Amino acid sequence: MTKLKPADIFLIAGGPQSKNNKEILAGALALIKKETPNVASIGPASDDSKEFYLRLSQIIMAAGAGNVTLVPIVRRFDPDKARDILLASDVVFISGGDVDLGMKYLRKRKLVPFFREIFDRGKIFCGISAGAIMLSRNWIHWRDPDDDDTVELLDCLGFAPLLCDVHGEEDNWVELKRLLGFFPQGTAGYGIPANGALRIAPDGKITSLGSAPVRFIKKGADIIIDINGI
Repeated sequence: MTKLKPADIFLIAGGPQSKNNKEILAGALALIKKETPNVASIGPASDDSKEFYLRLSQIIMAAGAGNVTLVPIVRRFDPDKARDILLASDVVFISGGDVDLGMKYLRKRKLVPFFREIFDRGKIFCGISAGAIMLSRNWIHWRDPDDDDTVELLDCLGFAPLLCDVHGEEDNWVELKRLLGFFPQGTAGYGIPANGALRIAPDGKITSLGSAPVRFIKKGADIIIDINGI
């Protein structure tokens, strides 16, 4: 494989209220200088939900994609076939669900190093909802879901060198604030609302797409809104 530089990353909020996923994805696909780019779709965060795949593949194709091929991760996993599909794709699309579950299966299938390799060589990655969080640095999970004191950090893929949450505006971004509590003073996190997305360039430049994100920053014992934005 030819050595290339990492490509842009798209973190798409998604969510029930999101209306512009097609337009955001069209912008990502336009970076591929190809009439109908091929997309590899993975959905371990939704337990490889066929319903998720069918619904999202229609949006991805409406945005300009050619083939949208599901890569089974949870069931019927074939490592050689999965790698072939991912290598042949122009874009890797990570769908939503549960971040903890998604990362669990990527590690179980030993795909994290391979994803890093193809990302470093220029593969575009897009994530929607939980898939967007999986592309960022960290998230939180609970060892015991009934005990709030058992919350701890969860390592994600880290391709996007930031912390984020998606479509969490209705609960005032409570999980993002909890996540930021684990980090030093001055650490920032991005709340990406429904109809919003972030595009992260290889040099780290962040561009807001659609609805503007809310940027939070840890200051003292508080998590406050950064009025300077992105």
